[in-house]
Amino acid sequence: MLYDSIGFIGTGNMGSAIASAAARSGQAKEVLLADYDPAKAAALAQTLPGARPSTNEEIARTCQLIVLGVKPQMMAGMLSPLTEILRARADRYVLVTMAAGLSCARIRELAGVSCPVIRLMPNTPCALGAGVVLYCGLDAEQADLDNFAALMAPAGLVDPLDEKLIDAASAISGCGPAYVYLFLEALADGGVACGLPRDKALAYAAQTVEGAARMVLESGKHPGALKDAVCSPAGSTIQGVRALEANGFRSAALEAVIAAYDKTLELGKK
Repeated sequence: MLYDSIGFIGTGNMGSAIASAAARSGQAKEVLLADYDPAKAAALAQTLPGARPSTNEEIARTCQLIVLGVKPQMMAGMLSPLTEILRARADRYVLVTMAAGLSCARIRELAGVSCPVIRLMPNTPCALGAGVVLYCGLDAEQADLDNFAALMAPAGLVDPLDEKLIDAASAISGCGPAYVYLFLEALADGGVACGLPRDKALAYAAQTVEGAARMVLESGKHPGALKDAVCSPAGSTIQGVRALEANGFRSAALEAVIAAYDKTLELGKK
């Protein structure tokens, strides 16, 4: 399906990443962008094919797909002025939310309408086509979900998931880039401490992380088996692994995911 128009309310980091993927998909004739800072929406529109700056009201009044790219604590205040506009529509439209912790049912309640809702959890690498988009729907037809998946295809891995698992998954894929950036920075710092120039240390660390991730995805092997293959007896790597284990590396990563998950659940209750 080719959408006549899709609209994005909120063009922050995540909204911009998803808007970029949608514009690249070729599935929309027009992409409308709105933000509390109009200059931000206008700047993004200049970089995307078929995009133009707009307003919350125009998007609510005209777009077939309305993407709500605002923080959970801002959702009620953003939707309230749009309720009457949405209720006045005679045509079919779908609300799309990416707000952490807010269920499809809650979004519909806040909007004061009974339209279909699609919930997604993306991550920022979607802007480069190397991201993850998890999605589910409430009263959305299969065609709605299929069309949405096609729209998001340029973002990277687009995967349907039961809504009860969305929050847990987003604690990995949605928050995970921040953990990886910390790890990359630490690897690079270690290289600098050993004498490498900063730019080279960072480039080597980033390429190594990308390559290791591809090994997991493309080989189908367990990460533990791939780790063992790098650790020669009495070698350098196993000593590095020993140092990581001694400092609680795996425990820290595990606890980070659980902490993010708990916070997401808390946001959904407010």
